[in-house]
Amino acid sequence: MRIAIVDERASRAAVIGEGLAALDDCELFVVSERRGLVARIAEIDPDIVLMDLGNPSRDVLEEYFAVSRALDRPIAMFVDESDDEAIAASIDAGVSSYVVDGLASHRIRPILDLAVRRFNAFARLQSDLAAAQNKLAERESVDRAKRILMDSRGLAEPQAYAELRKAAMNEGKRIAEIAEAVVTAHKLMGGS
Repeated sequence: MRIAIVDERASRAAVIGEGLAALDDCELFVVSERRGLVARIAEIDPDIVLMDLGNPSRDVLEEYFAVSRALDRPIAMFVDESDDEAIAASIDAGVSSYVVDGLASHRIRPILDLAVRRFNAFARLQSDLAAAQNKLAERESVDRAKRILMDSRGLAEPQAYAELRKAAMNEGKRIAEIAEAVVTAHKLMGGS
């Protein structure tokens, strides 16, 4: 596992490293420079990012939230103090685990595991949502194509669907692709 530790202070980064010392299959990369952070993390290509911010100003927190939005990785963020607004912003930014006043070496591994699990669960939810939205869009396209065939050729709904299915089989395409072609052709011909 490749783990990027983002911390401007080496002493705090060492606490995280100590908490991960027992992991055999683990490569640690400490990033202490805020400048070019997203590019540096992309270069490392970690499996997880641990950010220790201590007691950051609002501007620094916003900067790190922008970084977390740009990454598609589990992120655990450690801060000394927080407020409801910062917690809500961290969730919106995609932080998997936001730990207030919890930087202790014995807590690092469980927090890392939790961050990975939360990230994976959220990723599955996003994937499921995208699949459902795609199916809905395909269904709407098929319904529009059926209406076009019903209106233009005087077909009943089952016959219109059978025509779409037959065209899909003949062309080796999915029904949704044929439906989209029918809708596009109808629009080009002046339909709405």
